[in-house]
Amino acid sequence: MDTQSLQAFLAVADSGSFSRAAEQLYLTQPAVSKRIAVLEGQIDARLFDRIGRRVSLTEAGRVLLPRARQILVMVDDSRRALGNLDDSVAGRLTLATSHHIGLHRLPPLLKAYTRAHTEVRLDLHFLDSEQAYQGVLDGELELAVVTLAPHPDPQLEVVPVWIDRLCFVCAPDHPLAGRGRLALHELCAFDAVLPGPLTFTRGLIESRFASAGLELPVALSTNYLETLKMMTAIGLGWSLLPERLVAGELHELEVDHPPIHRPLGYLVHRSRTRSNAAHAMIAQLDDARDAMACNWTGQ
Repeated sequence: MDTQSLQAFLAVADSGSFSRAAEQLYLTQPAVSKRIAVLEGQIDARLFDRIGRRVSLTEAGRVLLPRARQILVMVDDSRRALGNLDDSVAGRLTLATSHHIGLHRLPPLLKAYTRAHTEVRLDLHFLDSEQAYQGVLDGELELAVVTLAPHPDPQLEVVPVWIDRLCFVCAPDHPLAGRGRLALHELCAFDAVLPGPLTFTRGLIESRFASAGLELPVALSTNYLETLKMMTAIGLGWSLLPERLVAGELHELEVDHPPIHRPLGYLVHRSRTRSNAAHAMIAQLDDARDAMACNWTGQ
């Protein structure tokens, strides 16, 4: 089996489509079909059932899927181990980050990194934090900088770098804006606009309300915090947003409740070989963490 055929197999299996797999791999659809045909010939088994536009794995495909992932992870690890021998910081770094961190936390780090390590090819993916977690677990991503899960998988090394304070906010002309200090239960009389129900941030917020015996009155949700800011600013509901997004168009509410913080940081797979490029990025993230710790101590 060659790695290109296995990559094509995984792309079709994950996307459920030959055309989407071709887009991901920057190939033509006939080229992807040919690689799958070669792989099927090598193992003497059909890997996909094609019914109309639907593509699904056969039993042989389901058996091969986890093994194909393992093979490609081992190949990548071997390349990294060999590339690390000369101590140069070069090659590809596959990094994922959330949209919020990519916009508000990472730019100065990425600017410094790319200037210091010009031989690194940065393969940057903007993903929901939950998708990035899975990508690192599956071996598709070497490093992710995201909102950290409350109970991370033990296979992952998870390191906090920043702390986001989440602020209760509403539009300046919202009925809540004219009130003084609020009890948590008073918010439940008004619609909320919050992150999606499967996000780590939403889980954190829900747990705080649930511990007070309250149910969140969610009217609208999205995983994009900048979109939540817009929906809050035009009066569609109150929200909880990172402190960095509050200035300007939003009114911060005084709520009689302990501050809600969410940790942001990086994660890598414990059992995977790290490239020199990844080590260099982690060193910069650790410096940012140390700077943040000094700021907190100074306060």
